[in-house]
Amino acid sequence: MKPDAVSASISPPERRRLLALARTSIRAFLQDLRLPPADPPAPLPSIRRSAFVTLHVAGRLRGCIGRMDSPEPLDSLVATCAILAASRDPRFTPLQLPEFAALEIELSILSTPEPAPSSAVLDRLLPGVHGVTISLGASRGLLLPQVATQFRWDARRFLEETCRKAGLPAHAWRDPEVRIELFTAEVFSESEYPAAPAAAAG
Repeated sequence: MKPDAVSASISPPERRRLLALARTSIRAFLQDLRLPPADPPAPLPSIRRSAFVTLHVAGRLRGCIGRMDSPEPLDSLVATCAILAASRDPRFTPLQLPEFAALEIELSILSTPEPAPSSAVLDRLLPGVHGVTISLGASRGLLLPQVATQFRWDARRFLEETCRKAGLPAHAWRDPEVRIELFTAEVFSESEYPAAPAAAAG
């Protein structure tokens, strides 16, 4: 599966700008409980996008929220997901202003997911390259490509953990009724693209 041509075209200045936007959005929400003023949209193609914002504080996961196939412009999608990651991830208490200085933001801009039949997914899935969505009825789970790298999972374990994320049995990926989709992601963080001093200040 080829990476999505649009998601692979985000330039270094654009990456830095999107990260700064996520940081500014979180700071404005923590300080004033409001969204920041909207900037003019960046000159990227107007297509449906998928993006996830991952937050770490002092090296530990502090929140991760994203949206699939959103009709929003990428700017507003990143801003919204950044605020939701800071305030609505059910695994964590909402981020507090004193934590802001130690916050590190990571963005994942996803390619268009492509179906992979259960009979062939083990041959197609490359851990660390592909992310996975698994759905059955109302149950759906998604894991980003970097999760497999972080935990050193092989393809089978990655599928099992995605099933668990969906609330399904670990072996559910073998069921021909289950829908499996693979995607790639362009992942970049503030460790690579530090925010400008004005954006980083709390």
